[in-house]
Amino acid sequence: MAVPQINITLGTAGHIDHGKTALVKSLTGCETDRLKEEQERGMSIDLGYAPCTIADMEVGIVDVPGHEGFVKTMVAGASGMDGVILVVAADDGIMPQTREHLEILTLLGLRHGMVALTKIDRAAPERVAAVRAALAGLLSGTFLQGAAVVGVSNVTAEGFDEFYEKLWTMVRGIRPKAVDGVFRIPLDRAFSAQGFGTVIAGIPVAGEAAVGDEVVLLPQESKGQIRRIEVYGRNSGAARAGQCVAINVGHWNYREINRGDVVALPGYFAPRQWFVCDLQLLAHERLTVKSGAHLMFHTGTSAVPAAIYPLSGDRLHAGERCLVQIRTQRPVVAGPGDYFIARTPSPVRTIGGGTILEPLAQRVRRNRPEILDEVRDAATAVRDAAGWVEHCLKTADALAAVPADLAVRAKVLRRRVEEILACLVQQRKVVAIGPASYIHIDTAAMAKTRILAALRAFHVQSPDTPGAAAEALRQATGLEKAVADALIAQLKCEGRVVETGGRLAAAEHRARFRGEDAGQLEAIEARFRQQAMNPPTGEELAAATRLAKPAIDRLLKLLCEHGRLVRVADDLLFHREAIQRARELLVAHLRKEGQLESVKFKYLLDTSRKFAIPLLDYFDRSGVTRRVGYTRYLKTPP
Repeated sequence: MAVPQINITLGTAGHIDHGKTALVKSLTGCETDRLKEEQERGMSIDLGYAPCTIADMEVGIVDVPGHEGFVKTMVAGASGMDGVILVVAADDGIMPQTREHLEILTLLGLRHGMVALTKIDRAAPERVAAVRAALAGLLSGTFLQGAAVVGVSNVTAEGFDEFYEKLWTMVRGIRPKAVDGVFRIPLDRAFSAQGFGTVIAGIPVAGEAAVGDEVVLLPQESKGQIRRIEVYGRNSGAARAGQCVAINVGHWNYREINRGDVVALPGYFAPRQWFVCDLQLLAHERLTVKSGAHLMFHTGTSAVPAAIYPLSGDRLHAGERCLVQIRTQRPVVAGPGDYFIARTPSPVRTIGGGTILEPLAQRVRRNRPEILDEVRDAATAVRDAAGWVEHCLKTADALAAVPADLAVRAKVLRRRVEEILACLVQQRKVVAIGPASYIHIDTAAMAKTRILAALRAFHVQSPDTPGAAAEALRQATGLEKAVADALIAQLKCEGRVVETGGRLAAAEHRARFRGEDAGQLEAIEARFRQQAMNPPTGEELAAATRLAKPAIDRLLKLLCEHGRLVRVADDLLFHREAIQRARELLVAHLRKEGQLESVKFKYLLDTSRKFAIPLLDYFDRSGVTRRVGYTRYLKTPP
């Protein structure tokens, strides 16, 4: 009976001819040097894969070449590892690629590993002890500090019982990769299998895919359907992140597929040439990197010539951690949170590595004052899906976003994005502003400030008007209509913006009349304030101001346009403050008593029936009350 396949992949690393391939063969019984040239030369030059049974589970092992000329191949293999066996020969001891491979593994974020001290049959006990001591110094301060160091011989099998035990302990400490992400597999190779057609192979970095699923080959942008899947050489219904898999998509041309290409779930990934990255430079002596310097950019299984541009300053120095942009010579498929390695072409050496924060369609302009803060926030947020979705919403170009757009930018499945947004709404970090549209609370606050600033600028320019038209205000802020409308509605609910006669104004704004009418308008408004519940008629105003009736009508119309007066009936106006006061008295009475006889309203207002009944009719039309005979009730009971 086959043992369960666990989606964990181990790997080897170390200098050439230190026994990595022989160790894998001893563990698995598999010869990972599959190429004729490898077998003839006795040297690995490409990646080798093998299944490995440990106790009651099966994991994968990837064997990497140790020659300095194949470091790029080593990086391609190491990108899929969950744990590593660093191989050091007891007779040679620590060698150049031992150090470089350890640096690369550290930069790629590995956290699990052990050391195999091979060829102990070729070294005297004191030599073995000396190499162990040197290893303790090399591993100090790295993720392998304190890791098991086990001496073994691939010839005599000495030490293999202890090695196997320590390997099992390491594997038990590794958590298998989550499979709830967007399926993506950086390709190691493609070949043709007789009777099946093209087969692609590699280790998925996220998600899972099943037989029958549609996938897309990038950068070719060719879609296809999975016909067959093998995991560790056995048929399987699904390919999961962290497994060594071979996938059959028959109609693709294997000759047009290269290492570094990517197969993914359609709709999420696109080839890009600009990448914002969090870079850690190694502490090499006299290492300086100038803006625009050329390097090799390794991520996934791809290795591409590129140029580097710091987001702050023009030079980078040894040991420095910095935020940079990298432009590749040809498009690369990568996602937020992917690790990368940077190597100089001359002299050829690893100089650093780190995390891709986001692939971009174009260069980030350093002259944007907020850009560094955004990128620093991204460097923290990219560590988990929830934080990254929140960051993507917070920095959305349109300020608000729908789940489908967030899913594509964040490279997170849509159903997971919707779950994250629901949690963020509960935490009051995000606000829903329309059908399936969301805005971050910080972005909303910034946009509201912009709206209020635009309103106040309008009031300065036009102090005699009641406010700005909604469309003019939206254009002044540069906000999209849906965002502007939603935020203006929130500002109105918060009492920071008022609407009068279809015009919007800051709550503190009071239109100041100018010109020859200013004095008369102020005087007329004052009379309406004084006679709040017994407002003056046009004739009374004409007599008091000594103006003709047409002039009074014109001034009253202006006051209505400014929202100072409210027309309750054809020939009856009240000051807006009187309307508000009458409404408060009416609602308070109805909440207490439940109903109001029409005839009693005049006593609440201390006015006459002439004014009280038209006001009640006005509140009926406004939706405050409902009338049954001569009795009023609250339209919407509390």
